[in-house]
Amino acid sequence: DVCLPISTHTQARYRLPPAVKAFIERYPKVHLILHQGNPTQVAEQVAKGEADIGIATEAIGNYKELATLPCYQWNRCVVTPLEHPLLKDKPLTLEKIASYPVVTYDFAFAGGSLVNRVFAEKGVTLNVALTAIDSDVIKTYVELGLGIGLLAQMAYNPERDRNLAMMIASHLFPPSTTYIGVRKDAYLRS
Repeated sequence: DVCLPISTHTQARYRLPPAVKAFIERYPKVHLILHQGNPTQVAEQVAKGEADIGIATEAIGNYKELATLPCYQWNRCVVTPLEHPLLKDKPLTLEKIASYPVVTYDFAFAGGSLVNRVFAEKGVTLNVALTAIDSDVIKTYVELGLGIGLLAQMAYNPERDRNLAMMIASHLFPPSTTYIGVRKDAYLRS
């Protein structure tokens, strides 16, 4: 048997590995082909039957042909180079974030519209230097000094990200929910 899940990069890289490992150990004869895409691509591939299961935040809930189940909630953090002045300027606020160039997710990706909405509701303009669809790309450009990073907290690993400092930003943004989506008319094999 073959299973075709599709997920966003952040989910595939930071949340799914233990689940995929457990699945493969339990079902060694099932071949997984894990695809990645932005939330719209995830939802569209499942809706078209090109993928069996989609795992994404936000956009997946906009497709009436999909049944979605909430999986877990997550929130954001800010990452900076180790000696960045923002680290000493507490508490973290939207205004302080906006006073620096920001490297963050593409706004069609990973809760970007929620981030835009929060800044707009407070009348704060975000100074976006660069957007990417991959948390690791965001962290790479932060390490190069192109700005501070605004990303999913799950994407920060203190052991791997030794050149970056992290500030929790969950007090500034409502949590985002990751959903599993399947076609409503799909036959789900046991």
